[in-house]
Amino acid sequence: MGAAVTGVRVLAGTRKGAFVLTSDGRRDQWEISGPHFAGWEVYHVKGSPADPDRLYASQSSGWSGQVIQRSDDGGATWAPAGNQFAYDGTPGTHQWYDGTPHPWEFERVWHLEPSLDDPDTVWAGVEDAGLFRSRDGGQSWQELPALRGHDSGPSWQPGAGGMCLHTILLDPSAPGRMFAAISAAGAFRSDDDGQSWRPINRGLQSEGIPDPDAEVGHCVHRLAMHPERPGVLFMQKHWDVMRSDDAGESWHEVSGNLPTDFGFPIDVHAHEPDTIYVVPITSDAEHFPPEGKLRVYRSRTGGDDWEPLTRGLPQEHCYVNVLRDAMAVDTMDSCGVYFGTTGGQVYASSNAGDTWAPIVRDLPAVLSVEVQTLP
Repeated sequence: MGAAVTGVRVLAGTRKGAFVLTSDGRRDQWEISGPHFAGWEVYHVKGSPADPDRLYASQSSGWSGQVIQRSDDGGATWAPAGNQFAYDGTPGTHQWYDGTPHPWEFERVWHLEPSLDDPDTVWAGVEDAGLFRSRDGGQSWQELPALRGHDSGPSWQPGAGGMCLHTILLDPSAPGRMFAAISAAGAFRSDDDGQSWRPINRGLQSEGIPDPDAEVGHCVHRLAMHPERPGVLFMQKHWDVMRSDDAGESWHEVSGNLPTDFGFPIDVHAHEPDTIYVVPITSDAEHFPPEGKLRVYRSRTGGDDWEPLTRGLPQEHCYVNVLRDAMAVDTMDSCGVYFGTTGGQVYASSNAGDTWAPIVRDLPAVLSVEVQTLP
């Protein structure tokens, strides 16, 4: 179970800045710091597992481009880390919606994934579909071109939000093994620290593509794993909640009795590898909860059997969305679950989802939520 802690830090990226929310071990009173980088879109903020004081933030605007910010004091102060992103290799193209070629472009950093054991090493997933790594705390970045350069790359198409590399998972049991997901190309796995990649989409089916069982072309919204059981992966797809028991070699659907199997986030309880959480929304056209009722669904069986968690959440006239990086868990003995909405609320549960309360309301639209359990 979780180790003794002094508190919890919630990191929220929003449309107009980043916010740092801190509490002691009781998690009932919160202090709010922010907005940091006010007025800028902050797509993702994440802390280093190797150093609780090291944070990274992805900051961008249409006027000033992309900047990676770094804090070495838990978010009290920040400094630009670097903006040296450039695609390696020969410029290529991917396929646009109408089938015409479209050049690879650098738009923004969607996701930051610090190393498990080195605070100066951090991975970045970008749009269009690029994977970058920094070994100097974000000062300089190098693309690992094998992913974007995969043989299937020219056939990839963007999802509605762009061709974003939005998920990076590092396997703590197998050094060099990592997983990535791209909308709308699919899920990929590397066993050599990102030097080579292969698609891991067998068992996925997607409507609207020429071959619904194709090796690539699936719109994966999010991947999740439990660090003590990294061979089991969970996926929220454009439609369908999926599970793999063989590190992505094959997938099977576990949507079960969900009211709708469309959504964006998926996460796993810190101490129960078979307890997973999703937030269903009505459809790909209606990005709000079914019947206007905000419900987190929990499965304690690794999928198929789901229960709605509603206590403390609005159950009428609620039309917010919860985006793919906007849910996280802490590692305290009573696992905390957190999520942010496009309506600017950040909700927390200190009892694994049984009851909920807002930490803060009326923020800008929340794009990401990450949590640090502080020693």
